[in-house]
Amino acid sequence: MIWCKRLGWLLLVLLLVAGCVAGLYLWRSLPVLDGTQRAAGLHAPVRVQRDASDVTHIQAATPRDAWFALGFVHAQERGWQLEFNRRVMRGTLSEVLGEATLETDKLLRTLGIMQAAQRQLDRMAPEAREALQAYSAGIQSFYDGRTQALSPEFLLLGVRPGASGNAWEAVDSVGWSLMMALDLGGNWGTEFARLSSAQVVDTQRLWELFPPYPGEAPASDVDFAALYRQLGVYRTQASTKTTDLTPATGVIDRAMLQWSEAFSRDAGTVEGKGSNAWVVAGSHTTTGKPLLANDPHLGLSAPAIWYFARLQAPALDVMGATLPGLPFVVLGRTRSVAWGFTNTGPDVQDLYLEQINPANPKEYRLPDVAGQPAWAPFTLREERIQVKGKPDVPFTVRSTRHGPVLSDAQQAHGNLLDLNRYVLALRWTALDADNDTALAMKRANEAGSVDALLSALADYHSPMQNVLMADTSGRIAYKAVGRVPLRRPDNDIRGIAPAPGWEPRYDWAGWVPYGQTPQQGVEEGDRPAWVANANQRVAAAGYAHFLGQDWAVPYRFDRIEALLGATPEHDIPSMARLQSDQLSLATRRLLPHLRSANSAHPLAPAAQQALQGYAGDTAAGSAAALVFAVWVDELTRGLLVPRLGAEKFAALYGKRHFRGTVEFALESGDAWWCAPSGCAQQAGDALTRALTRLQALYGDDVGQWQWGAAHPALSGHRPFGNLVLLARWFDVKVPTGGDTFTVNVGQYWPNDAKTPFANRHAASLRAIYDLDDLERSQFIYQTGQSGLVFSGRYRDMAQEWAQVRYRALRMDPANIRHTLTLAP
Repeated sequence: MIWCKRLGWLLLVLLLVAGCVAGLYLWRSLPVLDGTQRAAGLHAPVRVQRDASDVTHIQAATPRDAWFALGFVHAQERGWQLEFNRRVMRGTLSEVLGEATLETDKLLRTLGIMQAAQRQLDRMAPEAREALQAYSAGIQSFYDGRTQALSPEFLLLGVRPGASGNAWEAVDSVGWSLMMALDLGGNWGTEFARLSSAQVVDTQRLWELFPPYPGEAPASDVDFAALYRQLGVYRTQASTKTTDLTPATGVIDRAMLQWSEAFSRDAGTVEGKGSNAWVVAGSHTTTGKPLLANDPHLGLSAPAIWYFARLQAPALDVMGATLPGLPFVVLGRTRSVAWGFTNTGPDVQDLYLEQINPANPKEYRLPDVAGQPAWAPFTLREERIQVKGKPDVPFTVRSTRHGPVLSDAQQAHGNLLDLNRYVLALRWTALDADNDTALAMKRANEAGSVDALLSALADYHSPMQNVLMADTSGRIAYKAVGRVPLRRPDNDIRGIAPAPGWEPRYDWAGWVPYGQTPQQGVEEGDRPAWVANANQRVAAAGYAHFLGQDWAVPYRFDRIEALLGATPEHDIPSMARLQSDQLSLATRRLLPHLRSANSAHPLAPAAQQALQGYAGDTAAGSAAALVFAVWVDELTRGLLVPRLGAEKFAALYGKRHFRGTVEFALESGDAWWCAPSGCAQQAGDALTRALTRLQALYGDDVGQWQWGAAHPALSGHRPFGNLVLLARWFDVKVPTGGDTFTVNVGQYWPNDAKTPFANRHAASLRAIYDLDDLERSQFIYQTGQSGLVFSGRYRDMAQEWAQVRYRALRMDPANIRHTLTLAP
């Protein structure tokens, strides 16, 4: 008995010790927010304050020290985010996550992100290079003098920050800018989707599958299905089933394999990657001065992609959303001008079919010389990927005169193409050496007026963005900024699908001049009442240049325009109401087909009762919104799987909603899409399948079903959001309404096996700027400022964001919560 007591006391002591150790670690893992901390490399002390909104204010003696301090703060709060992102763009994830991420590493190495970044840094203007170097020095200073314990991600994965070099370098900031361009400015996935689909449908049906913008004709009259058959681009094997490149053995391996495959599959896809912004002139506001609202739509993540800060130094006073990895305020305001971005979505990527020389597979075809085929050797670059617990994986990157050969890195290409005859190479604007986006952002942070902002953004390169802006003088304007290629008049494919790389008519012919990109309110005498953008087509009828075909369908834009026009004088509350709007015009369009659907399911009467009086409001508590979402998902599968095949459909669906195809089929009663039973029967069968799914998940009481239960905003952590035991701690999850087509957007991935309706892509931040008094400006985003999971500031904005509430965005805040001095 005495030994049992001693053992019990020993266990108690061990538990107490373990608790003390854990408590000490938790305390040491949080950043120092008050007092004085040394930061070697500073030229003078810097004051870092956190206000009541948890915005970080950096006051420095020079801009160089301000950029340095921002790097230091980002390392404090977002160290793992920086480390993970650095490994993604450098293609070194497999060093710490094993062979499950080989596909992602190969893709990023093939794209040559870091080689392009180095070329751009080498020719960068000194003023921009100074900012990037100061920022990276601040990150390195934090790690060199670190007293803060590493966050759990580093410890659980056995990673030391900067183990393969410096923790962050200036070239990494350029690389991260290119990664944002890849996320927002890529459409090679859409081109490949057309190539893949043309294998099984004719060209007329291809345009119904990928319809042109409403009211427009297809951008090309080429018969793609015939072209690709004649060229013989497809594999002749009966099966093109995907096989795993990397066996997944452990839990982390399987989770990261899933993430890696999704990253590689979705790269080069722009559908759904949008934003909202509108700016209202003083003639339509209660104050007589402009109001500007912006909510960029990005993939939700924990921590958030943004970090709100103010940078103050001589000739620099700017506040707003920064990106960890860059030293600038990307979206925000100075003392007298504010701006917001939306994605323009022009076609800045072209895939080229490169023909392999039958006599020498090391060569590809050039434009003919004197009517005869000419050939040139591929440019080769050797790469070696280190893999945790495995031998290194060497591979060769091939490039053509157009760019890198993606077929060597994207498994889907090899499953479709006859790689003995053709490969696909990528031409992409962002990889060009004259990419001066960093210089443009640095100068934008110094702007004091709309005119100064327009001038600063003349150097902006990639990704092309719609910039809506306003200043305290009352001026408002819109400008599409960035590089977009000119295509020759005889280019009949126009970049919307892979083109024969040996035909010179498909090569780019220059760039659209900055003065000729779409704009409003820029020219003298052009003074609009408001300008709104929701990724709709930005070029007016008769515009001289072809920018692309794949704009977002205009449901969000039409709703924004209607609500702006419905109120004679706007104020901050009306801006907030618009940002919170969850009426889906797309849902309203298809509702008659759902209401008339006949189903023998026992819950069909109750479901139809829930739909009575429903007008398309996708509120989180709505049962009708849930019924509609699952019904349209089942209907999309029912119509498209028989035509595309299960594997092609699975590869395309999710990131592409195919709503236009469904609308066309139902509204035209198209017998081909609705075969064999007809559209009415397809709609009824889809309702039966939908109700069966919903009953299994939520029970028999339709009145208790709620859209928000199936549609939580899921801000996933990388990589632990893919691990069930860790996701509950590292992910941030909150019920939301909205859908892909609402102003308060909530895009979901219906092909996701676990959470098909989770809100994955939404307002990554919301901001409203009042140009009558910019101190009345406000913001919110979906997680919290801290990227440290044990911090109370990791998820403290989530409920406010879901409820469309805001925090003050003030340069002169009334309440400072923390003050830290960084000393040289």
